[in-house]
Amino acid sequence: MSSCIQYVTGGMLRALAVTTATRSDALPDIPTLPEFVPGYEASQWYGIGAPKDTPAAVIDKLNKEINAVAADPIIKARLAGLGVDPMSMTSAEFGKSIAAETEKWAKVIRAANIKVE
Repeated sequence: MSSCIQYVTGGMLRALAVTTATRSDALPDIPTLPEFVPGYEASQWYGIGAPKDTPAAVIDKLNKEINAVAADPIIKARLAGLGVDPMSMTSAEFGKSIAAETEKWAKVIRAANIKVE
C-alpha cells in the first residue's frame, strides 16, 4: 500500500479493496477483499532478522529497541501516512508468524502445482 496510498488519498487512483484481513487505518472507507471473497488474505510485511547464532541477549536488546521505535508517536504517524501498520512482537512471536506465513503460501504453491524450473 505504501507505493500507492498517495495516489489514492490524492484522488488520482480509486482503490477497490485492500487485500488484508482487516480494513486499513489509513484507508478506513476502503473495503477488504475478504469482504467479497471470504477467506482471502494477502499482506506484505517486513521484519528484521539476525544470524542464527546471534546471542539471545543481543536479539532481546534489538527487539526491545526496534519495538520502541515502532511505538514512537512520530514514527507511527509517518508510517500510518504510508499505509504501514507496525506490528510489535517478541522474537518468538515473529518466528511463529514467519512459520505460519511459510505454511500458508506453501499450501498455495502446492494447490497451484507450482514447480521450480
